[in-house]
Amino acid sequence: MMYYNYSSSNQPGYSPYPVYGYSPLSQGYFANMAMDFRQQVIKGQATWTEGGQVTKCGIPWSRNQYLTVAVDESTSYQCGQSLKIRNPANAREVIVTVVDQVPGYPQNRVNLHRRAFQALGGNLNQGILNIEIMPSPELEEEKWGKYLLELVQTAYPGSRVTDYSSVGKNQMSPTRVRETFDFILSTQQEQIKIRGNVIYDPQTDRVISFDLAEI
Repeated sequence: MMYYNYSSSNQPGYSPYPVYGYSPLSQGYFANMAMDFRQQVIKGQATWTEGGQVTKCGIPWSRNQYLTVAVDESTSYQCGQSLKIRNPANAREVIVTVVDQVPGYPQNRVNLHRRAFQALGGNLNQGILNIEIMPSPELEEEKWGKYLLELVQTAYPGSRVTDYSSVGKNQMSPTRVRETFDFILSTQQEQIKIRGNVIYDPQTDRVISFDLAEI
């Protein structure tokens, strides 16, 4: 296993937390993309880390049940953005939240928290995992879908959210809007479909109520 230390500071080669299994990867590999259902798939690799106390995004590594990730500081991925990461070798997928930025990574390499790396079936001793990165533009555009996503992942800590979709939006009154999303969760034993509803005031963006139900 190789051990390198990178940083979220502007000083190259220094980092407050370790990166495991890092090895150089050609930037040209980033160009190898394909369409997968609704969005582009970026083929790349993932390393893993235990995280640190301070992040550039100000978001803790413990967010989202430790399904979190650091990306290169020059990528288009934003702090708090959701990424779907897939292991093509076993079809396992996780949705992770960007919580930190580090320098010196290729555009198609990410640094997953150890728990996310293991959830994908990654070998910690090997330290590197071939992955597919799916930015999640549909969910990022739907603020309330992401709100429900975090609730689902908190309510079902032993499962992985592998897909999601917007079901509909209903203007109930001038001060009440209901949005509905479906989420597909997978465990070792089963697949679960969850429907989430959130009712909010569009004038204040304040949540009035929400609910989750298995369907």
